[in-house]
Amino acid sequence: MNAAQIEKKVARIAYEIYEEHYSEKEVILAGVGVVGYQLAQNLERILKKISPLKIMLIKVIVDREALTEEDGVKLEKKIDLSNKTVILVDDVLNTGQMFAYCMKTILQYPVKCLRIAVLVDRNHTLFPIKADYIGLSVATTLQEHIQVSMQTKGKESVILKD
Repeated sequence: MNAAQIEKKVARIAYEIYEEHYSEKEVILAGVGVVGYQLAQNLERILKKISPLKIMLIKVIVDREALTEEDGVKLEKKIDLSNKTVILVDDVLNTGQMFAYCMKTILQYPVKCLRIAVLVDRNHTLFPIKADYIGLSVATTLQEHIQVSMQTKGKESVILKD
């Protein structure tokens, strides 16, 4: 996908989020890692254009080498997520492991609703995780990799690599 195609997919995800949560006062977009946070920023920008929803953006910091450690997954800033609608955002859903650990961190609070948004779903989950908002669903082999680049406006891309 090129930048224009990505923008259309992100806009469609934003509309789906708004359609499902139109009655909420606030929606929290929790971007996972660097690329997930950039995607969350794009969703925030579009949601602010198309809806009256108050959008809060937070970053989920992930140490891939220490996922099982106490600080392996943490929120960039302290925020009370109690009774809030939270949408975890990342570029690719692969095995679901990353989202499982992110959900553990988010669910330390009694959230009202927790959803997952991804740009690309590879359909290889090993954990009971599914995305609620999907830009593109791709059937790949386990040996193939998806690389998402969200660098500068007009330079975004999704690349399938062996």
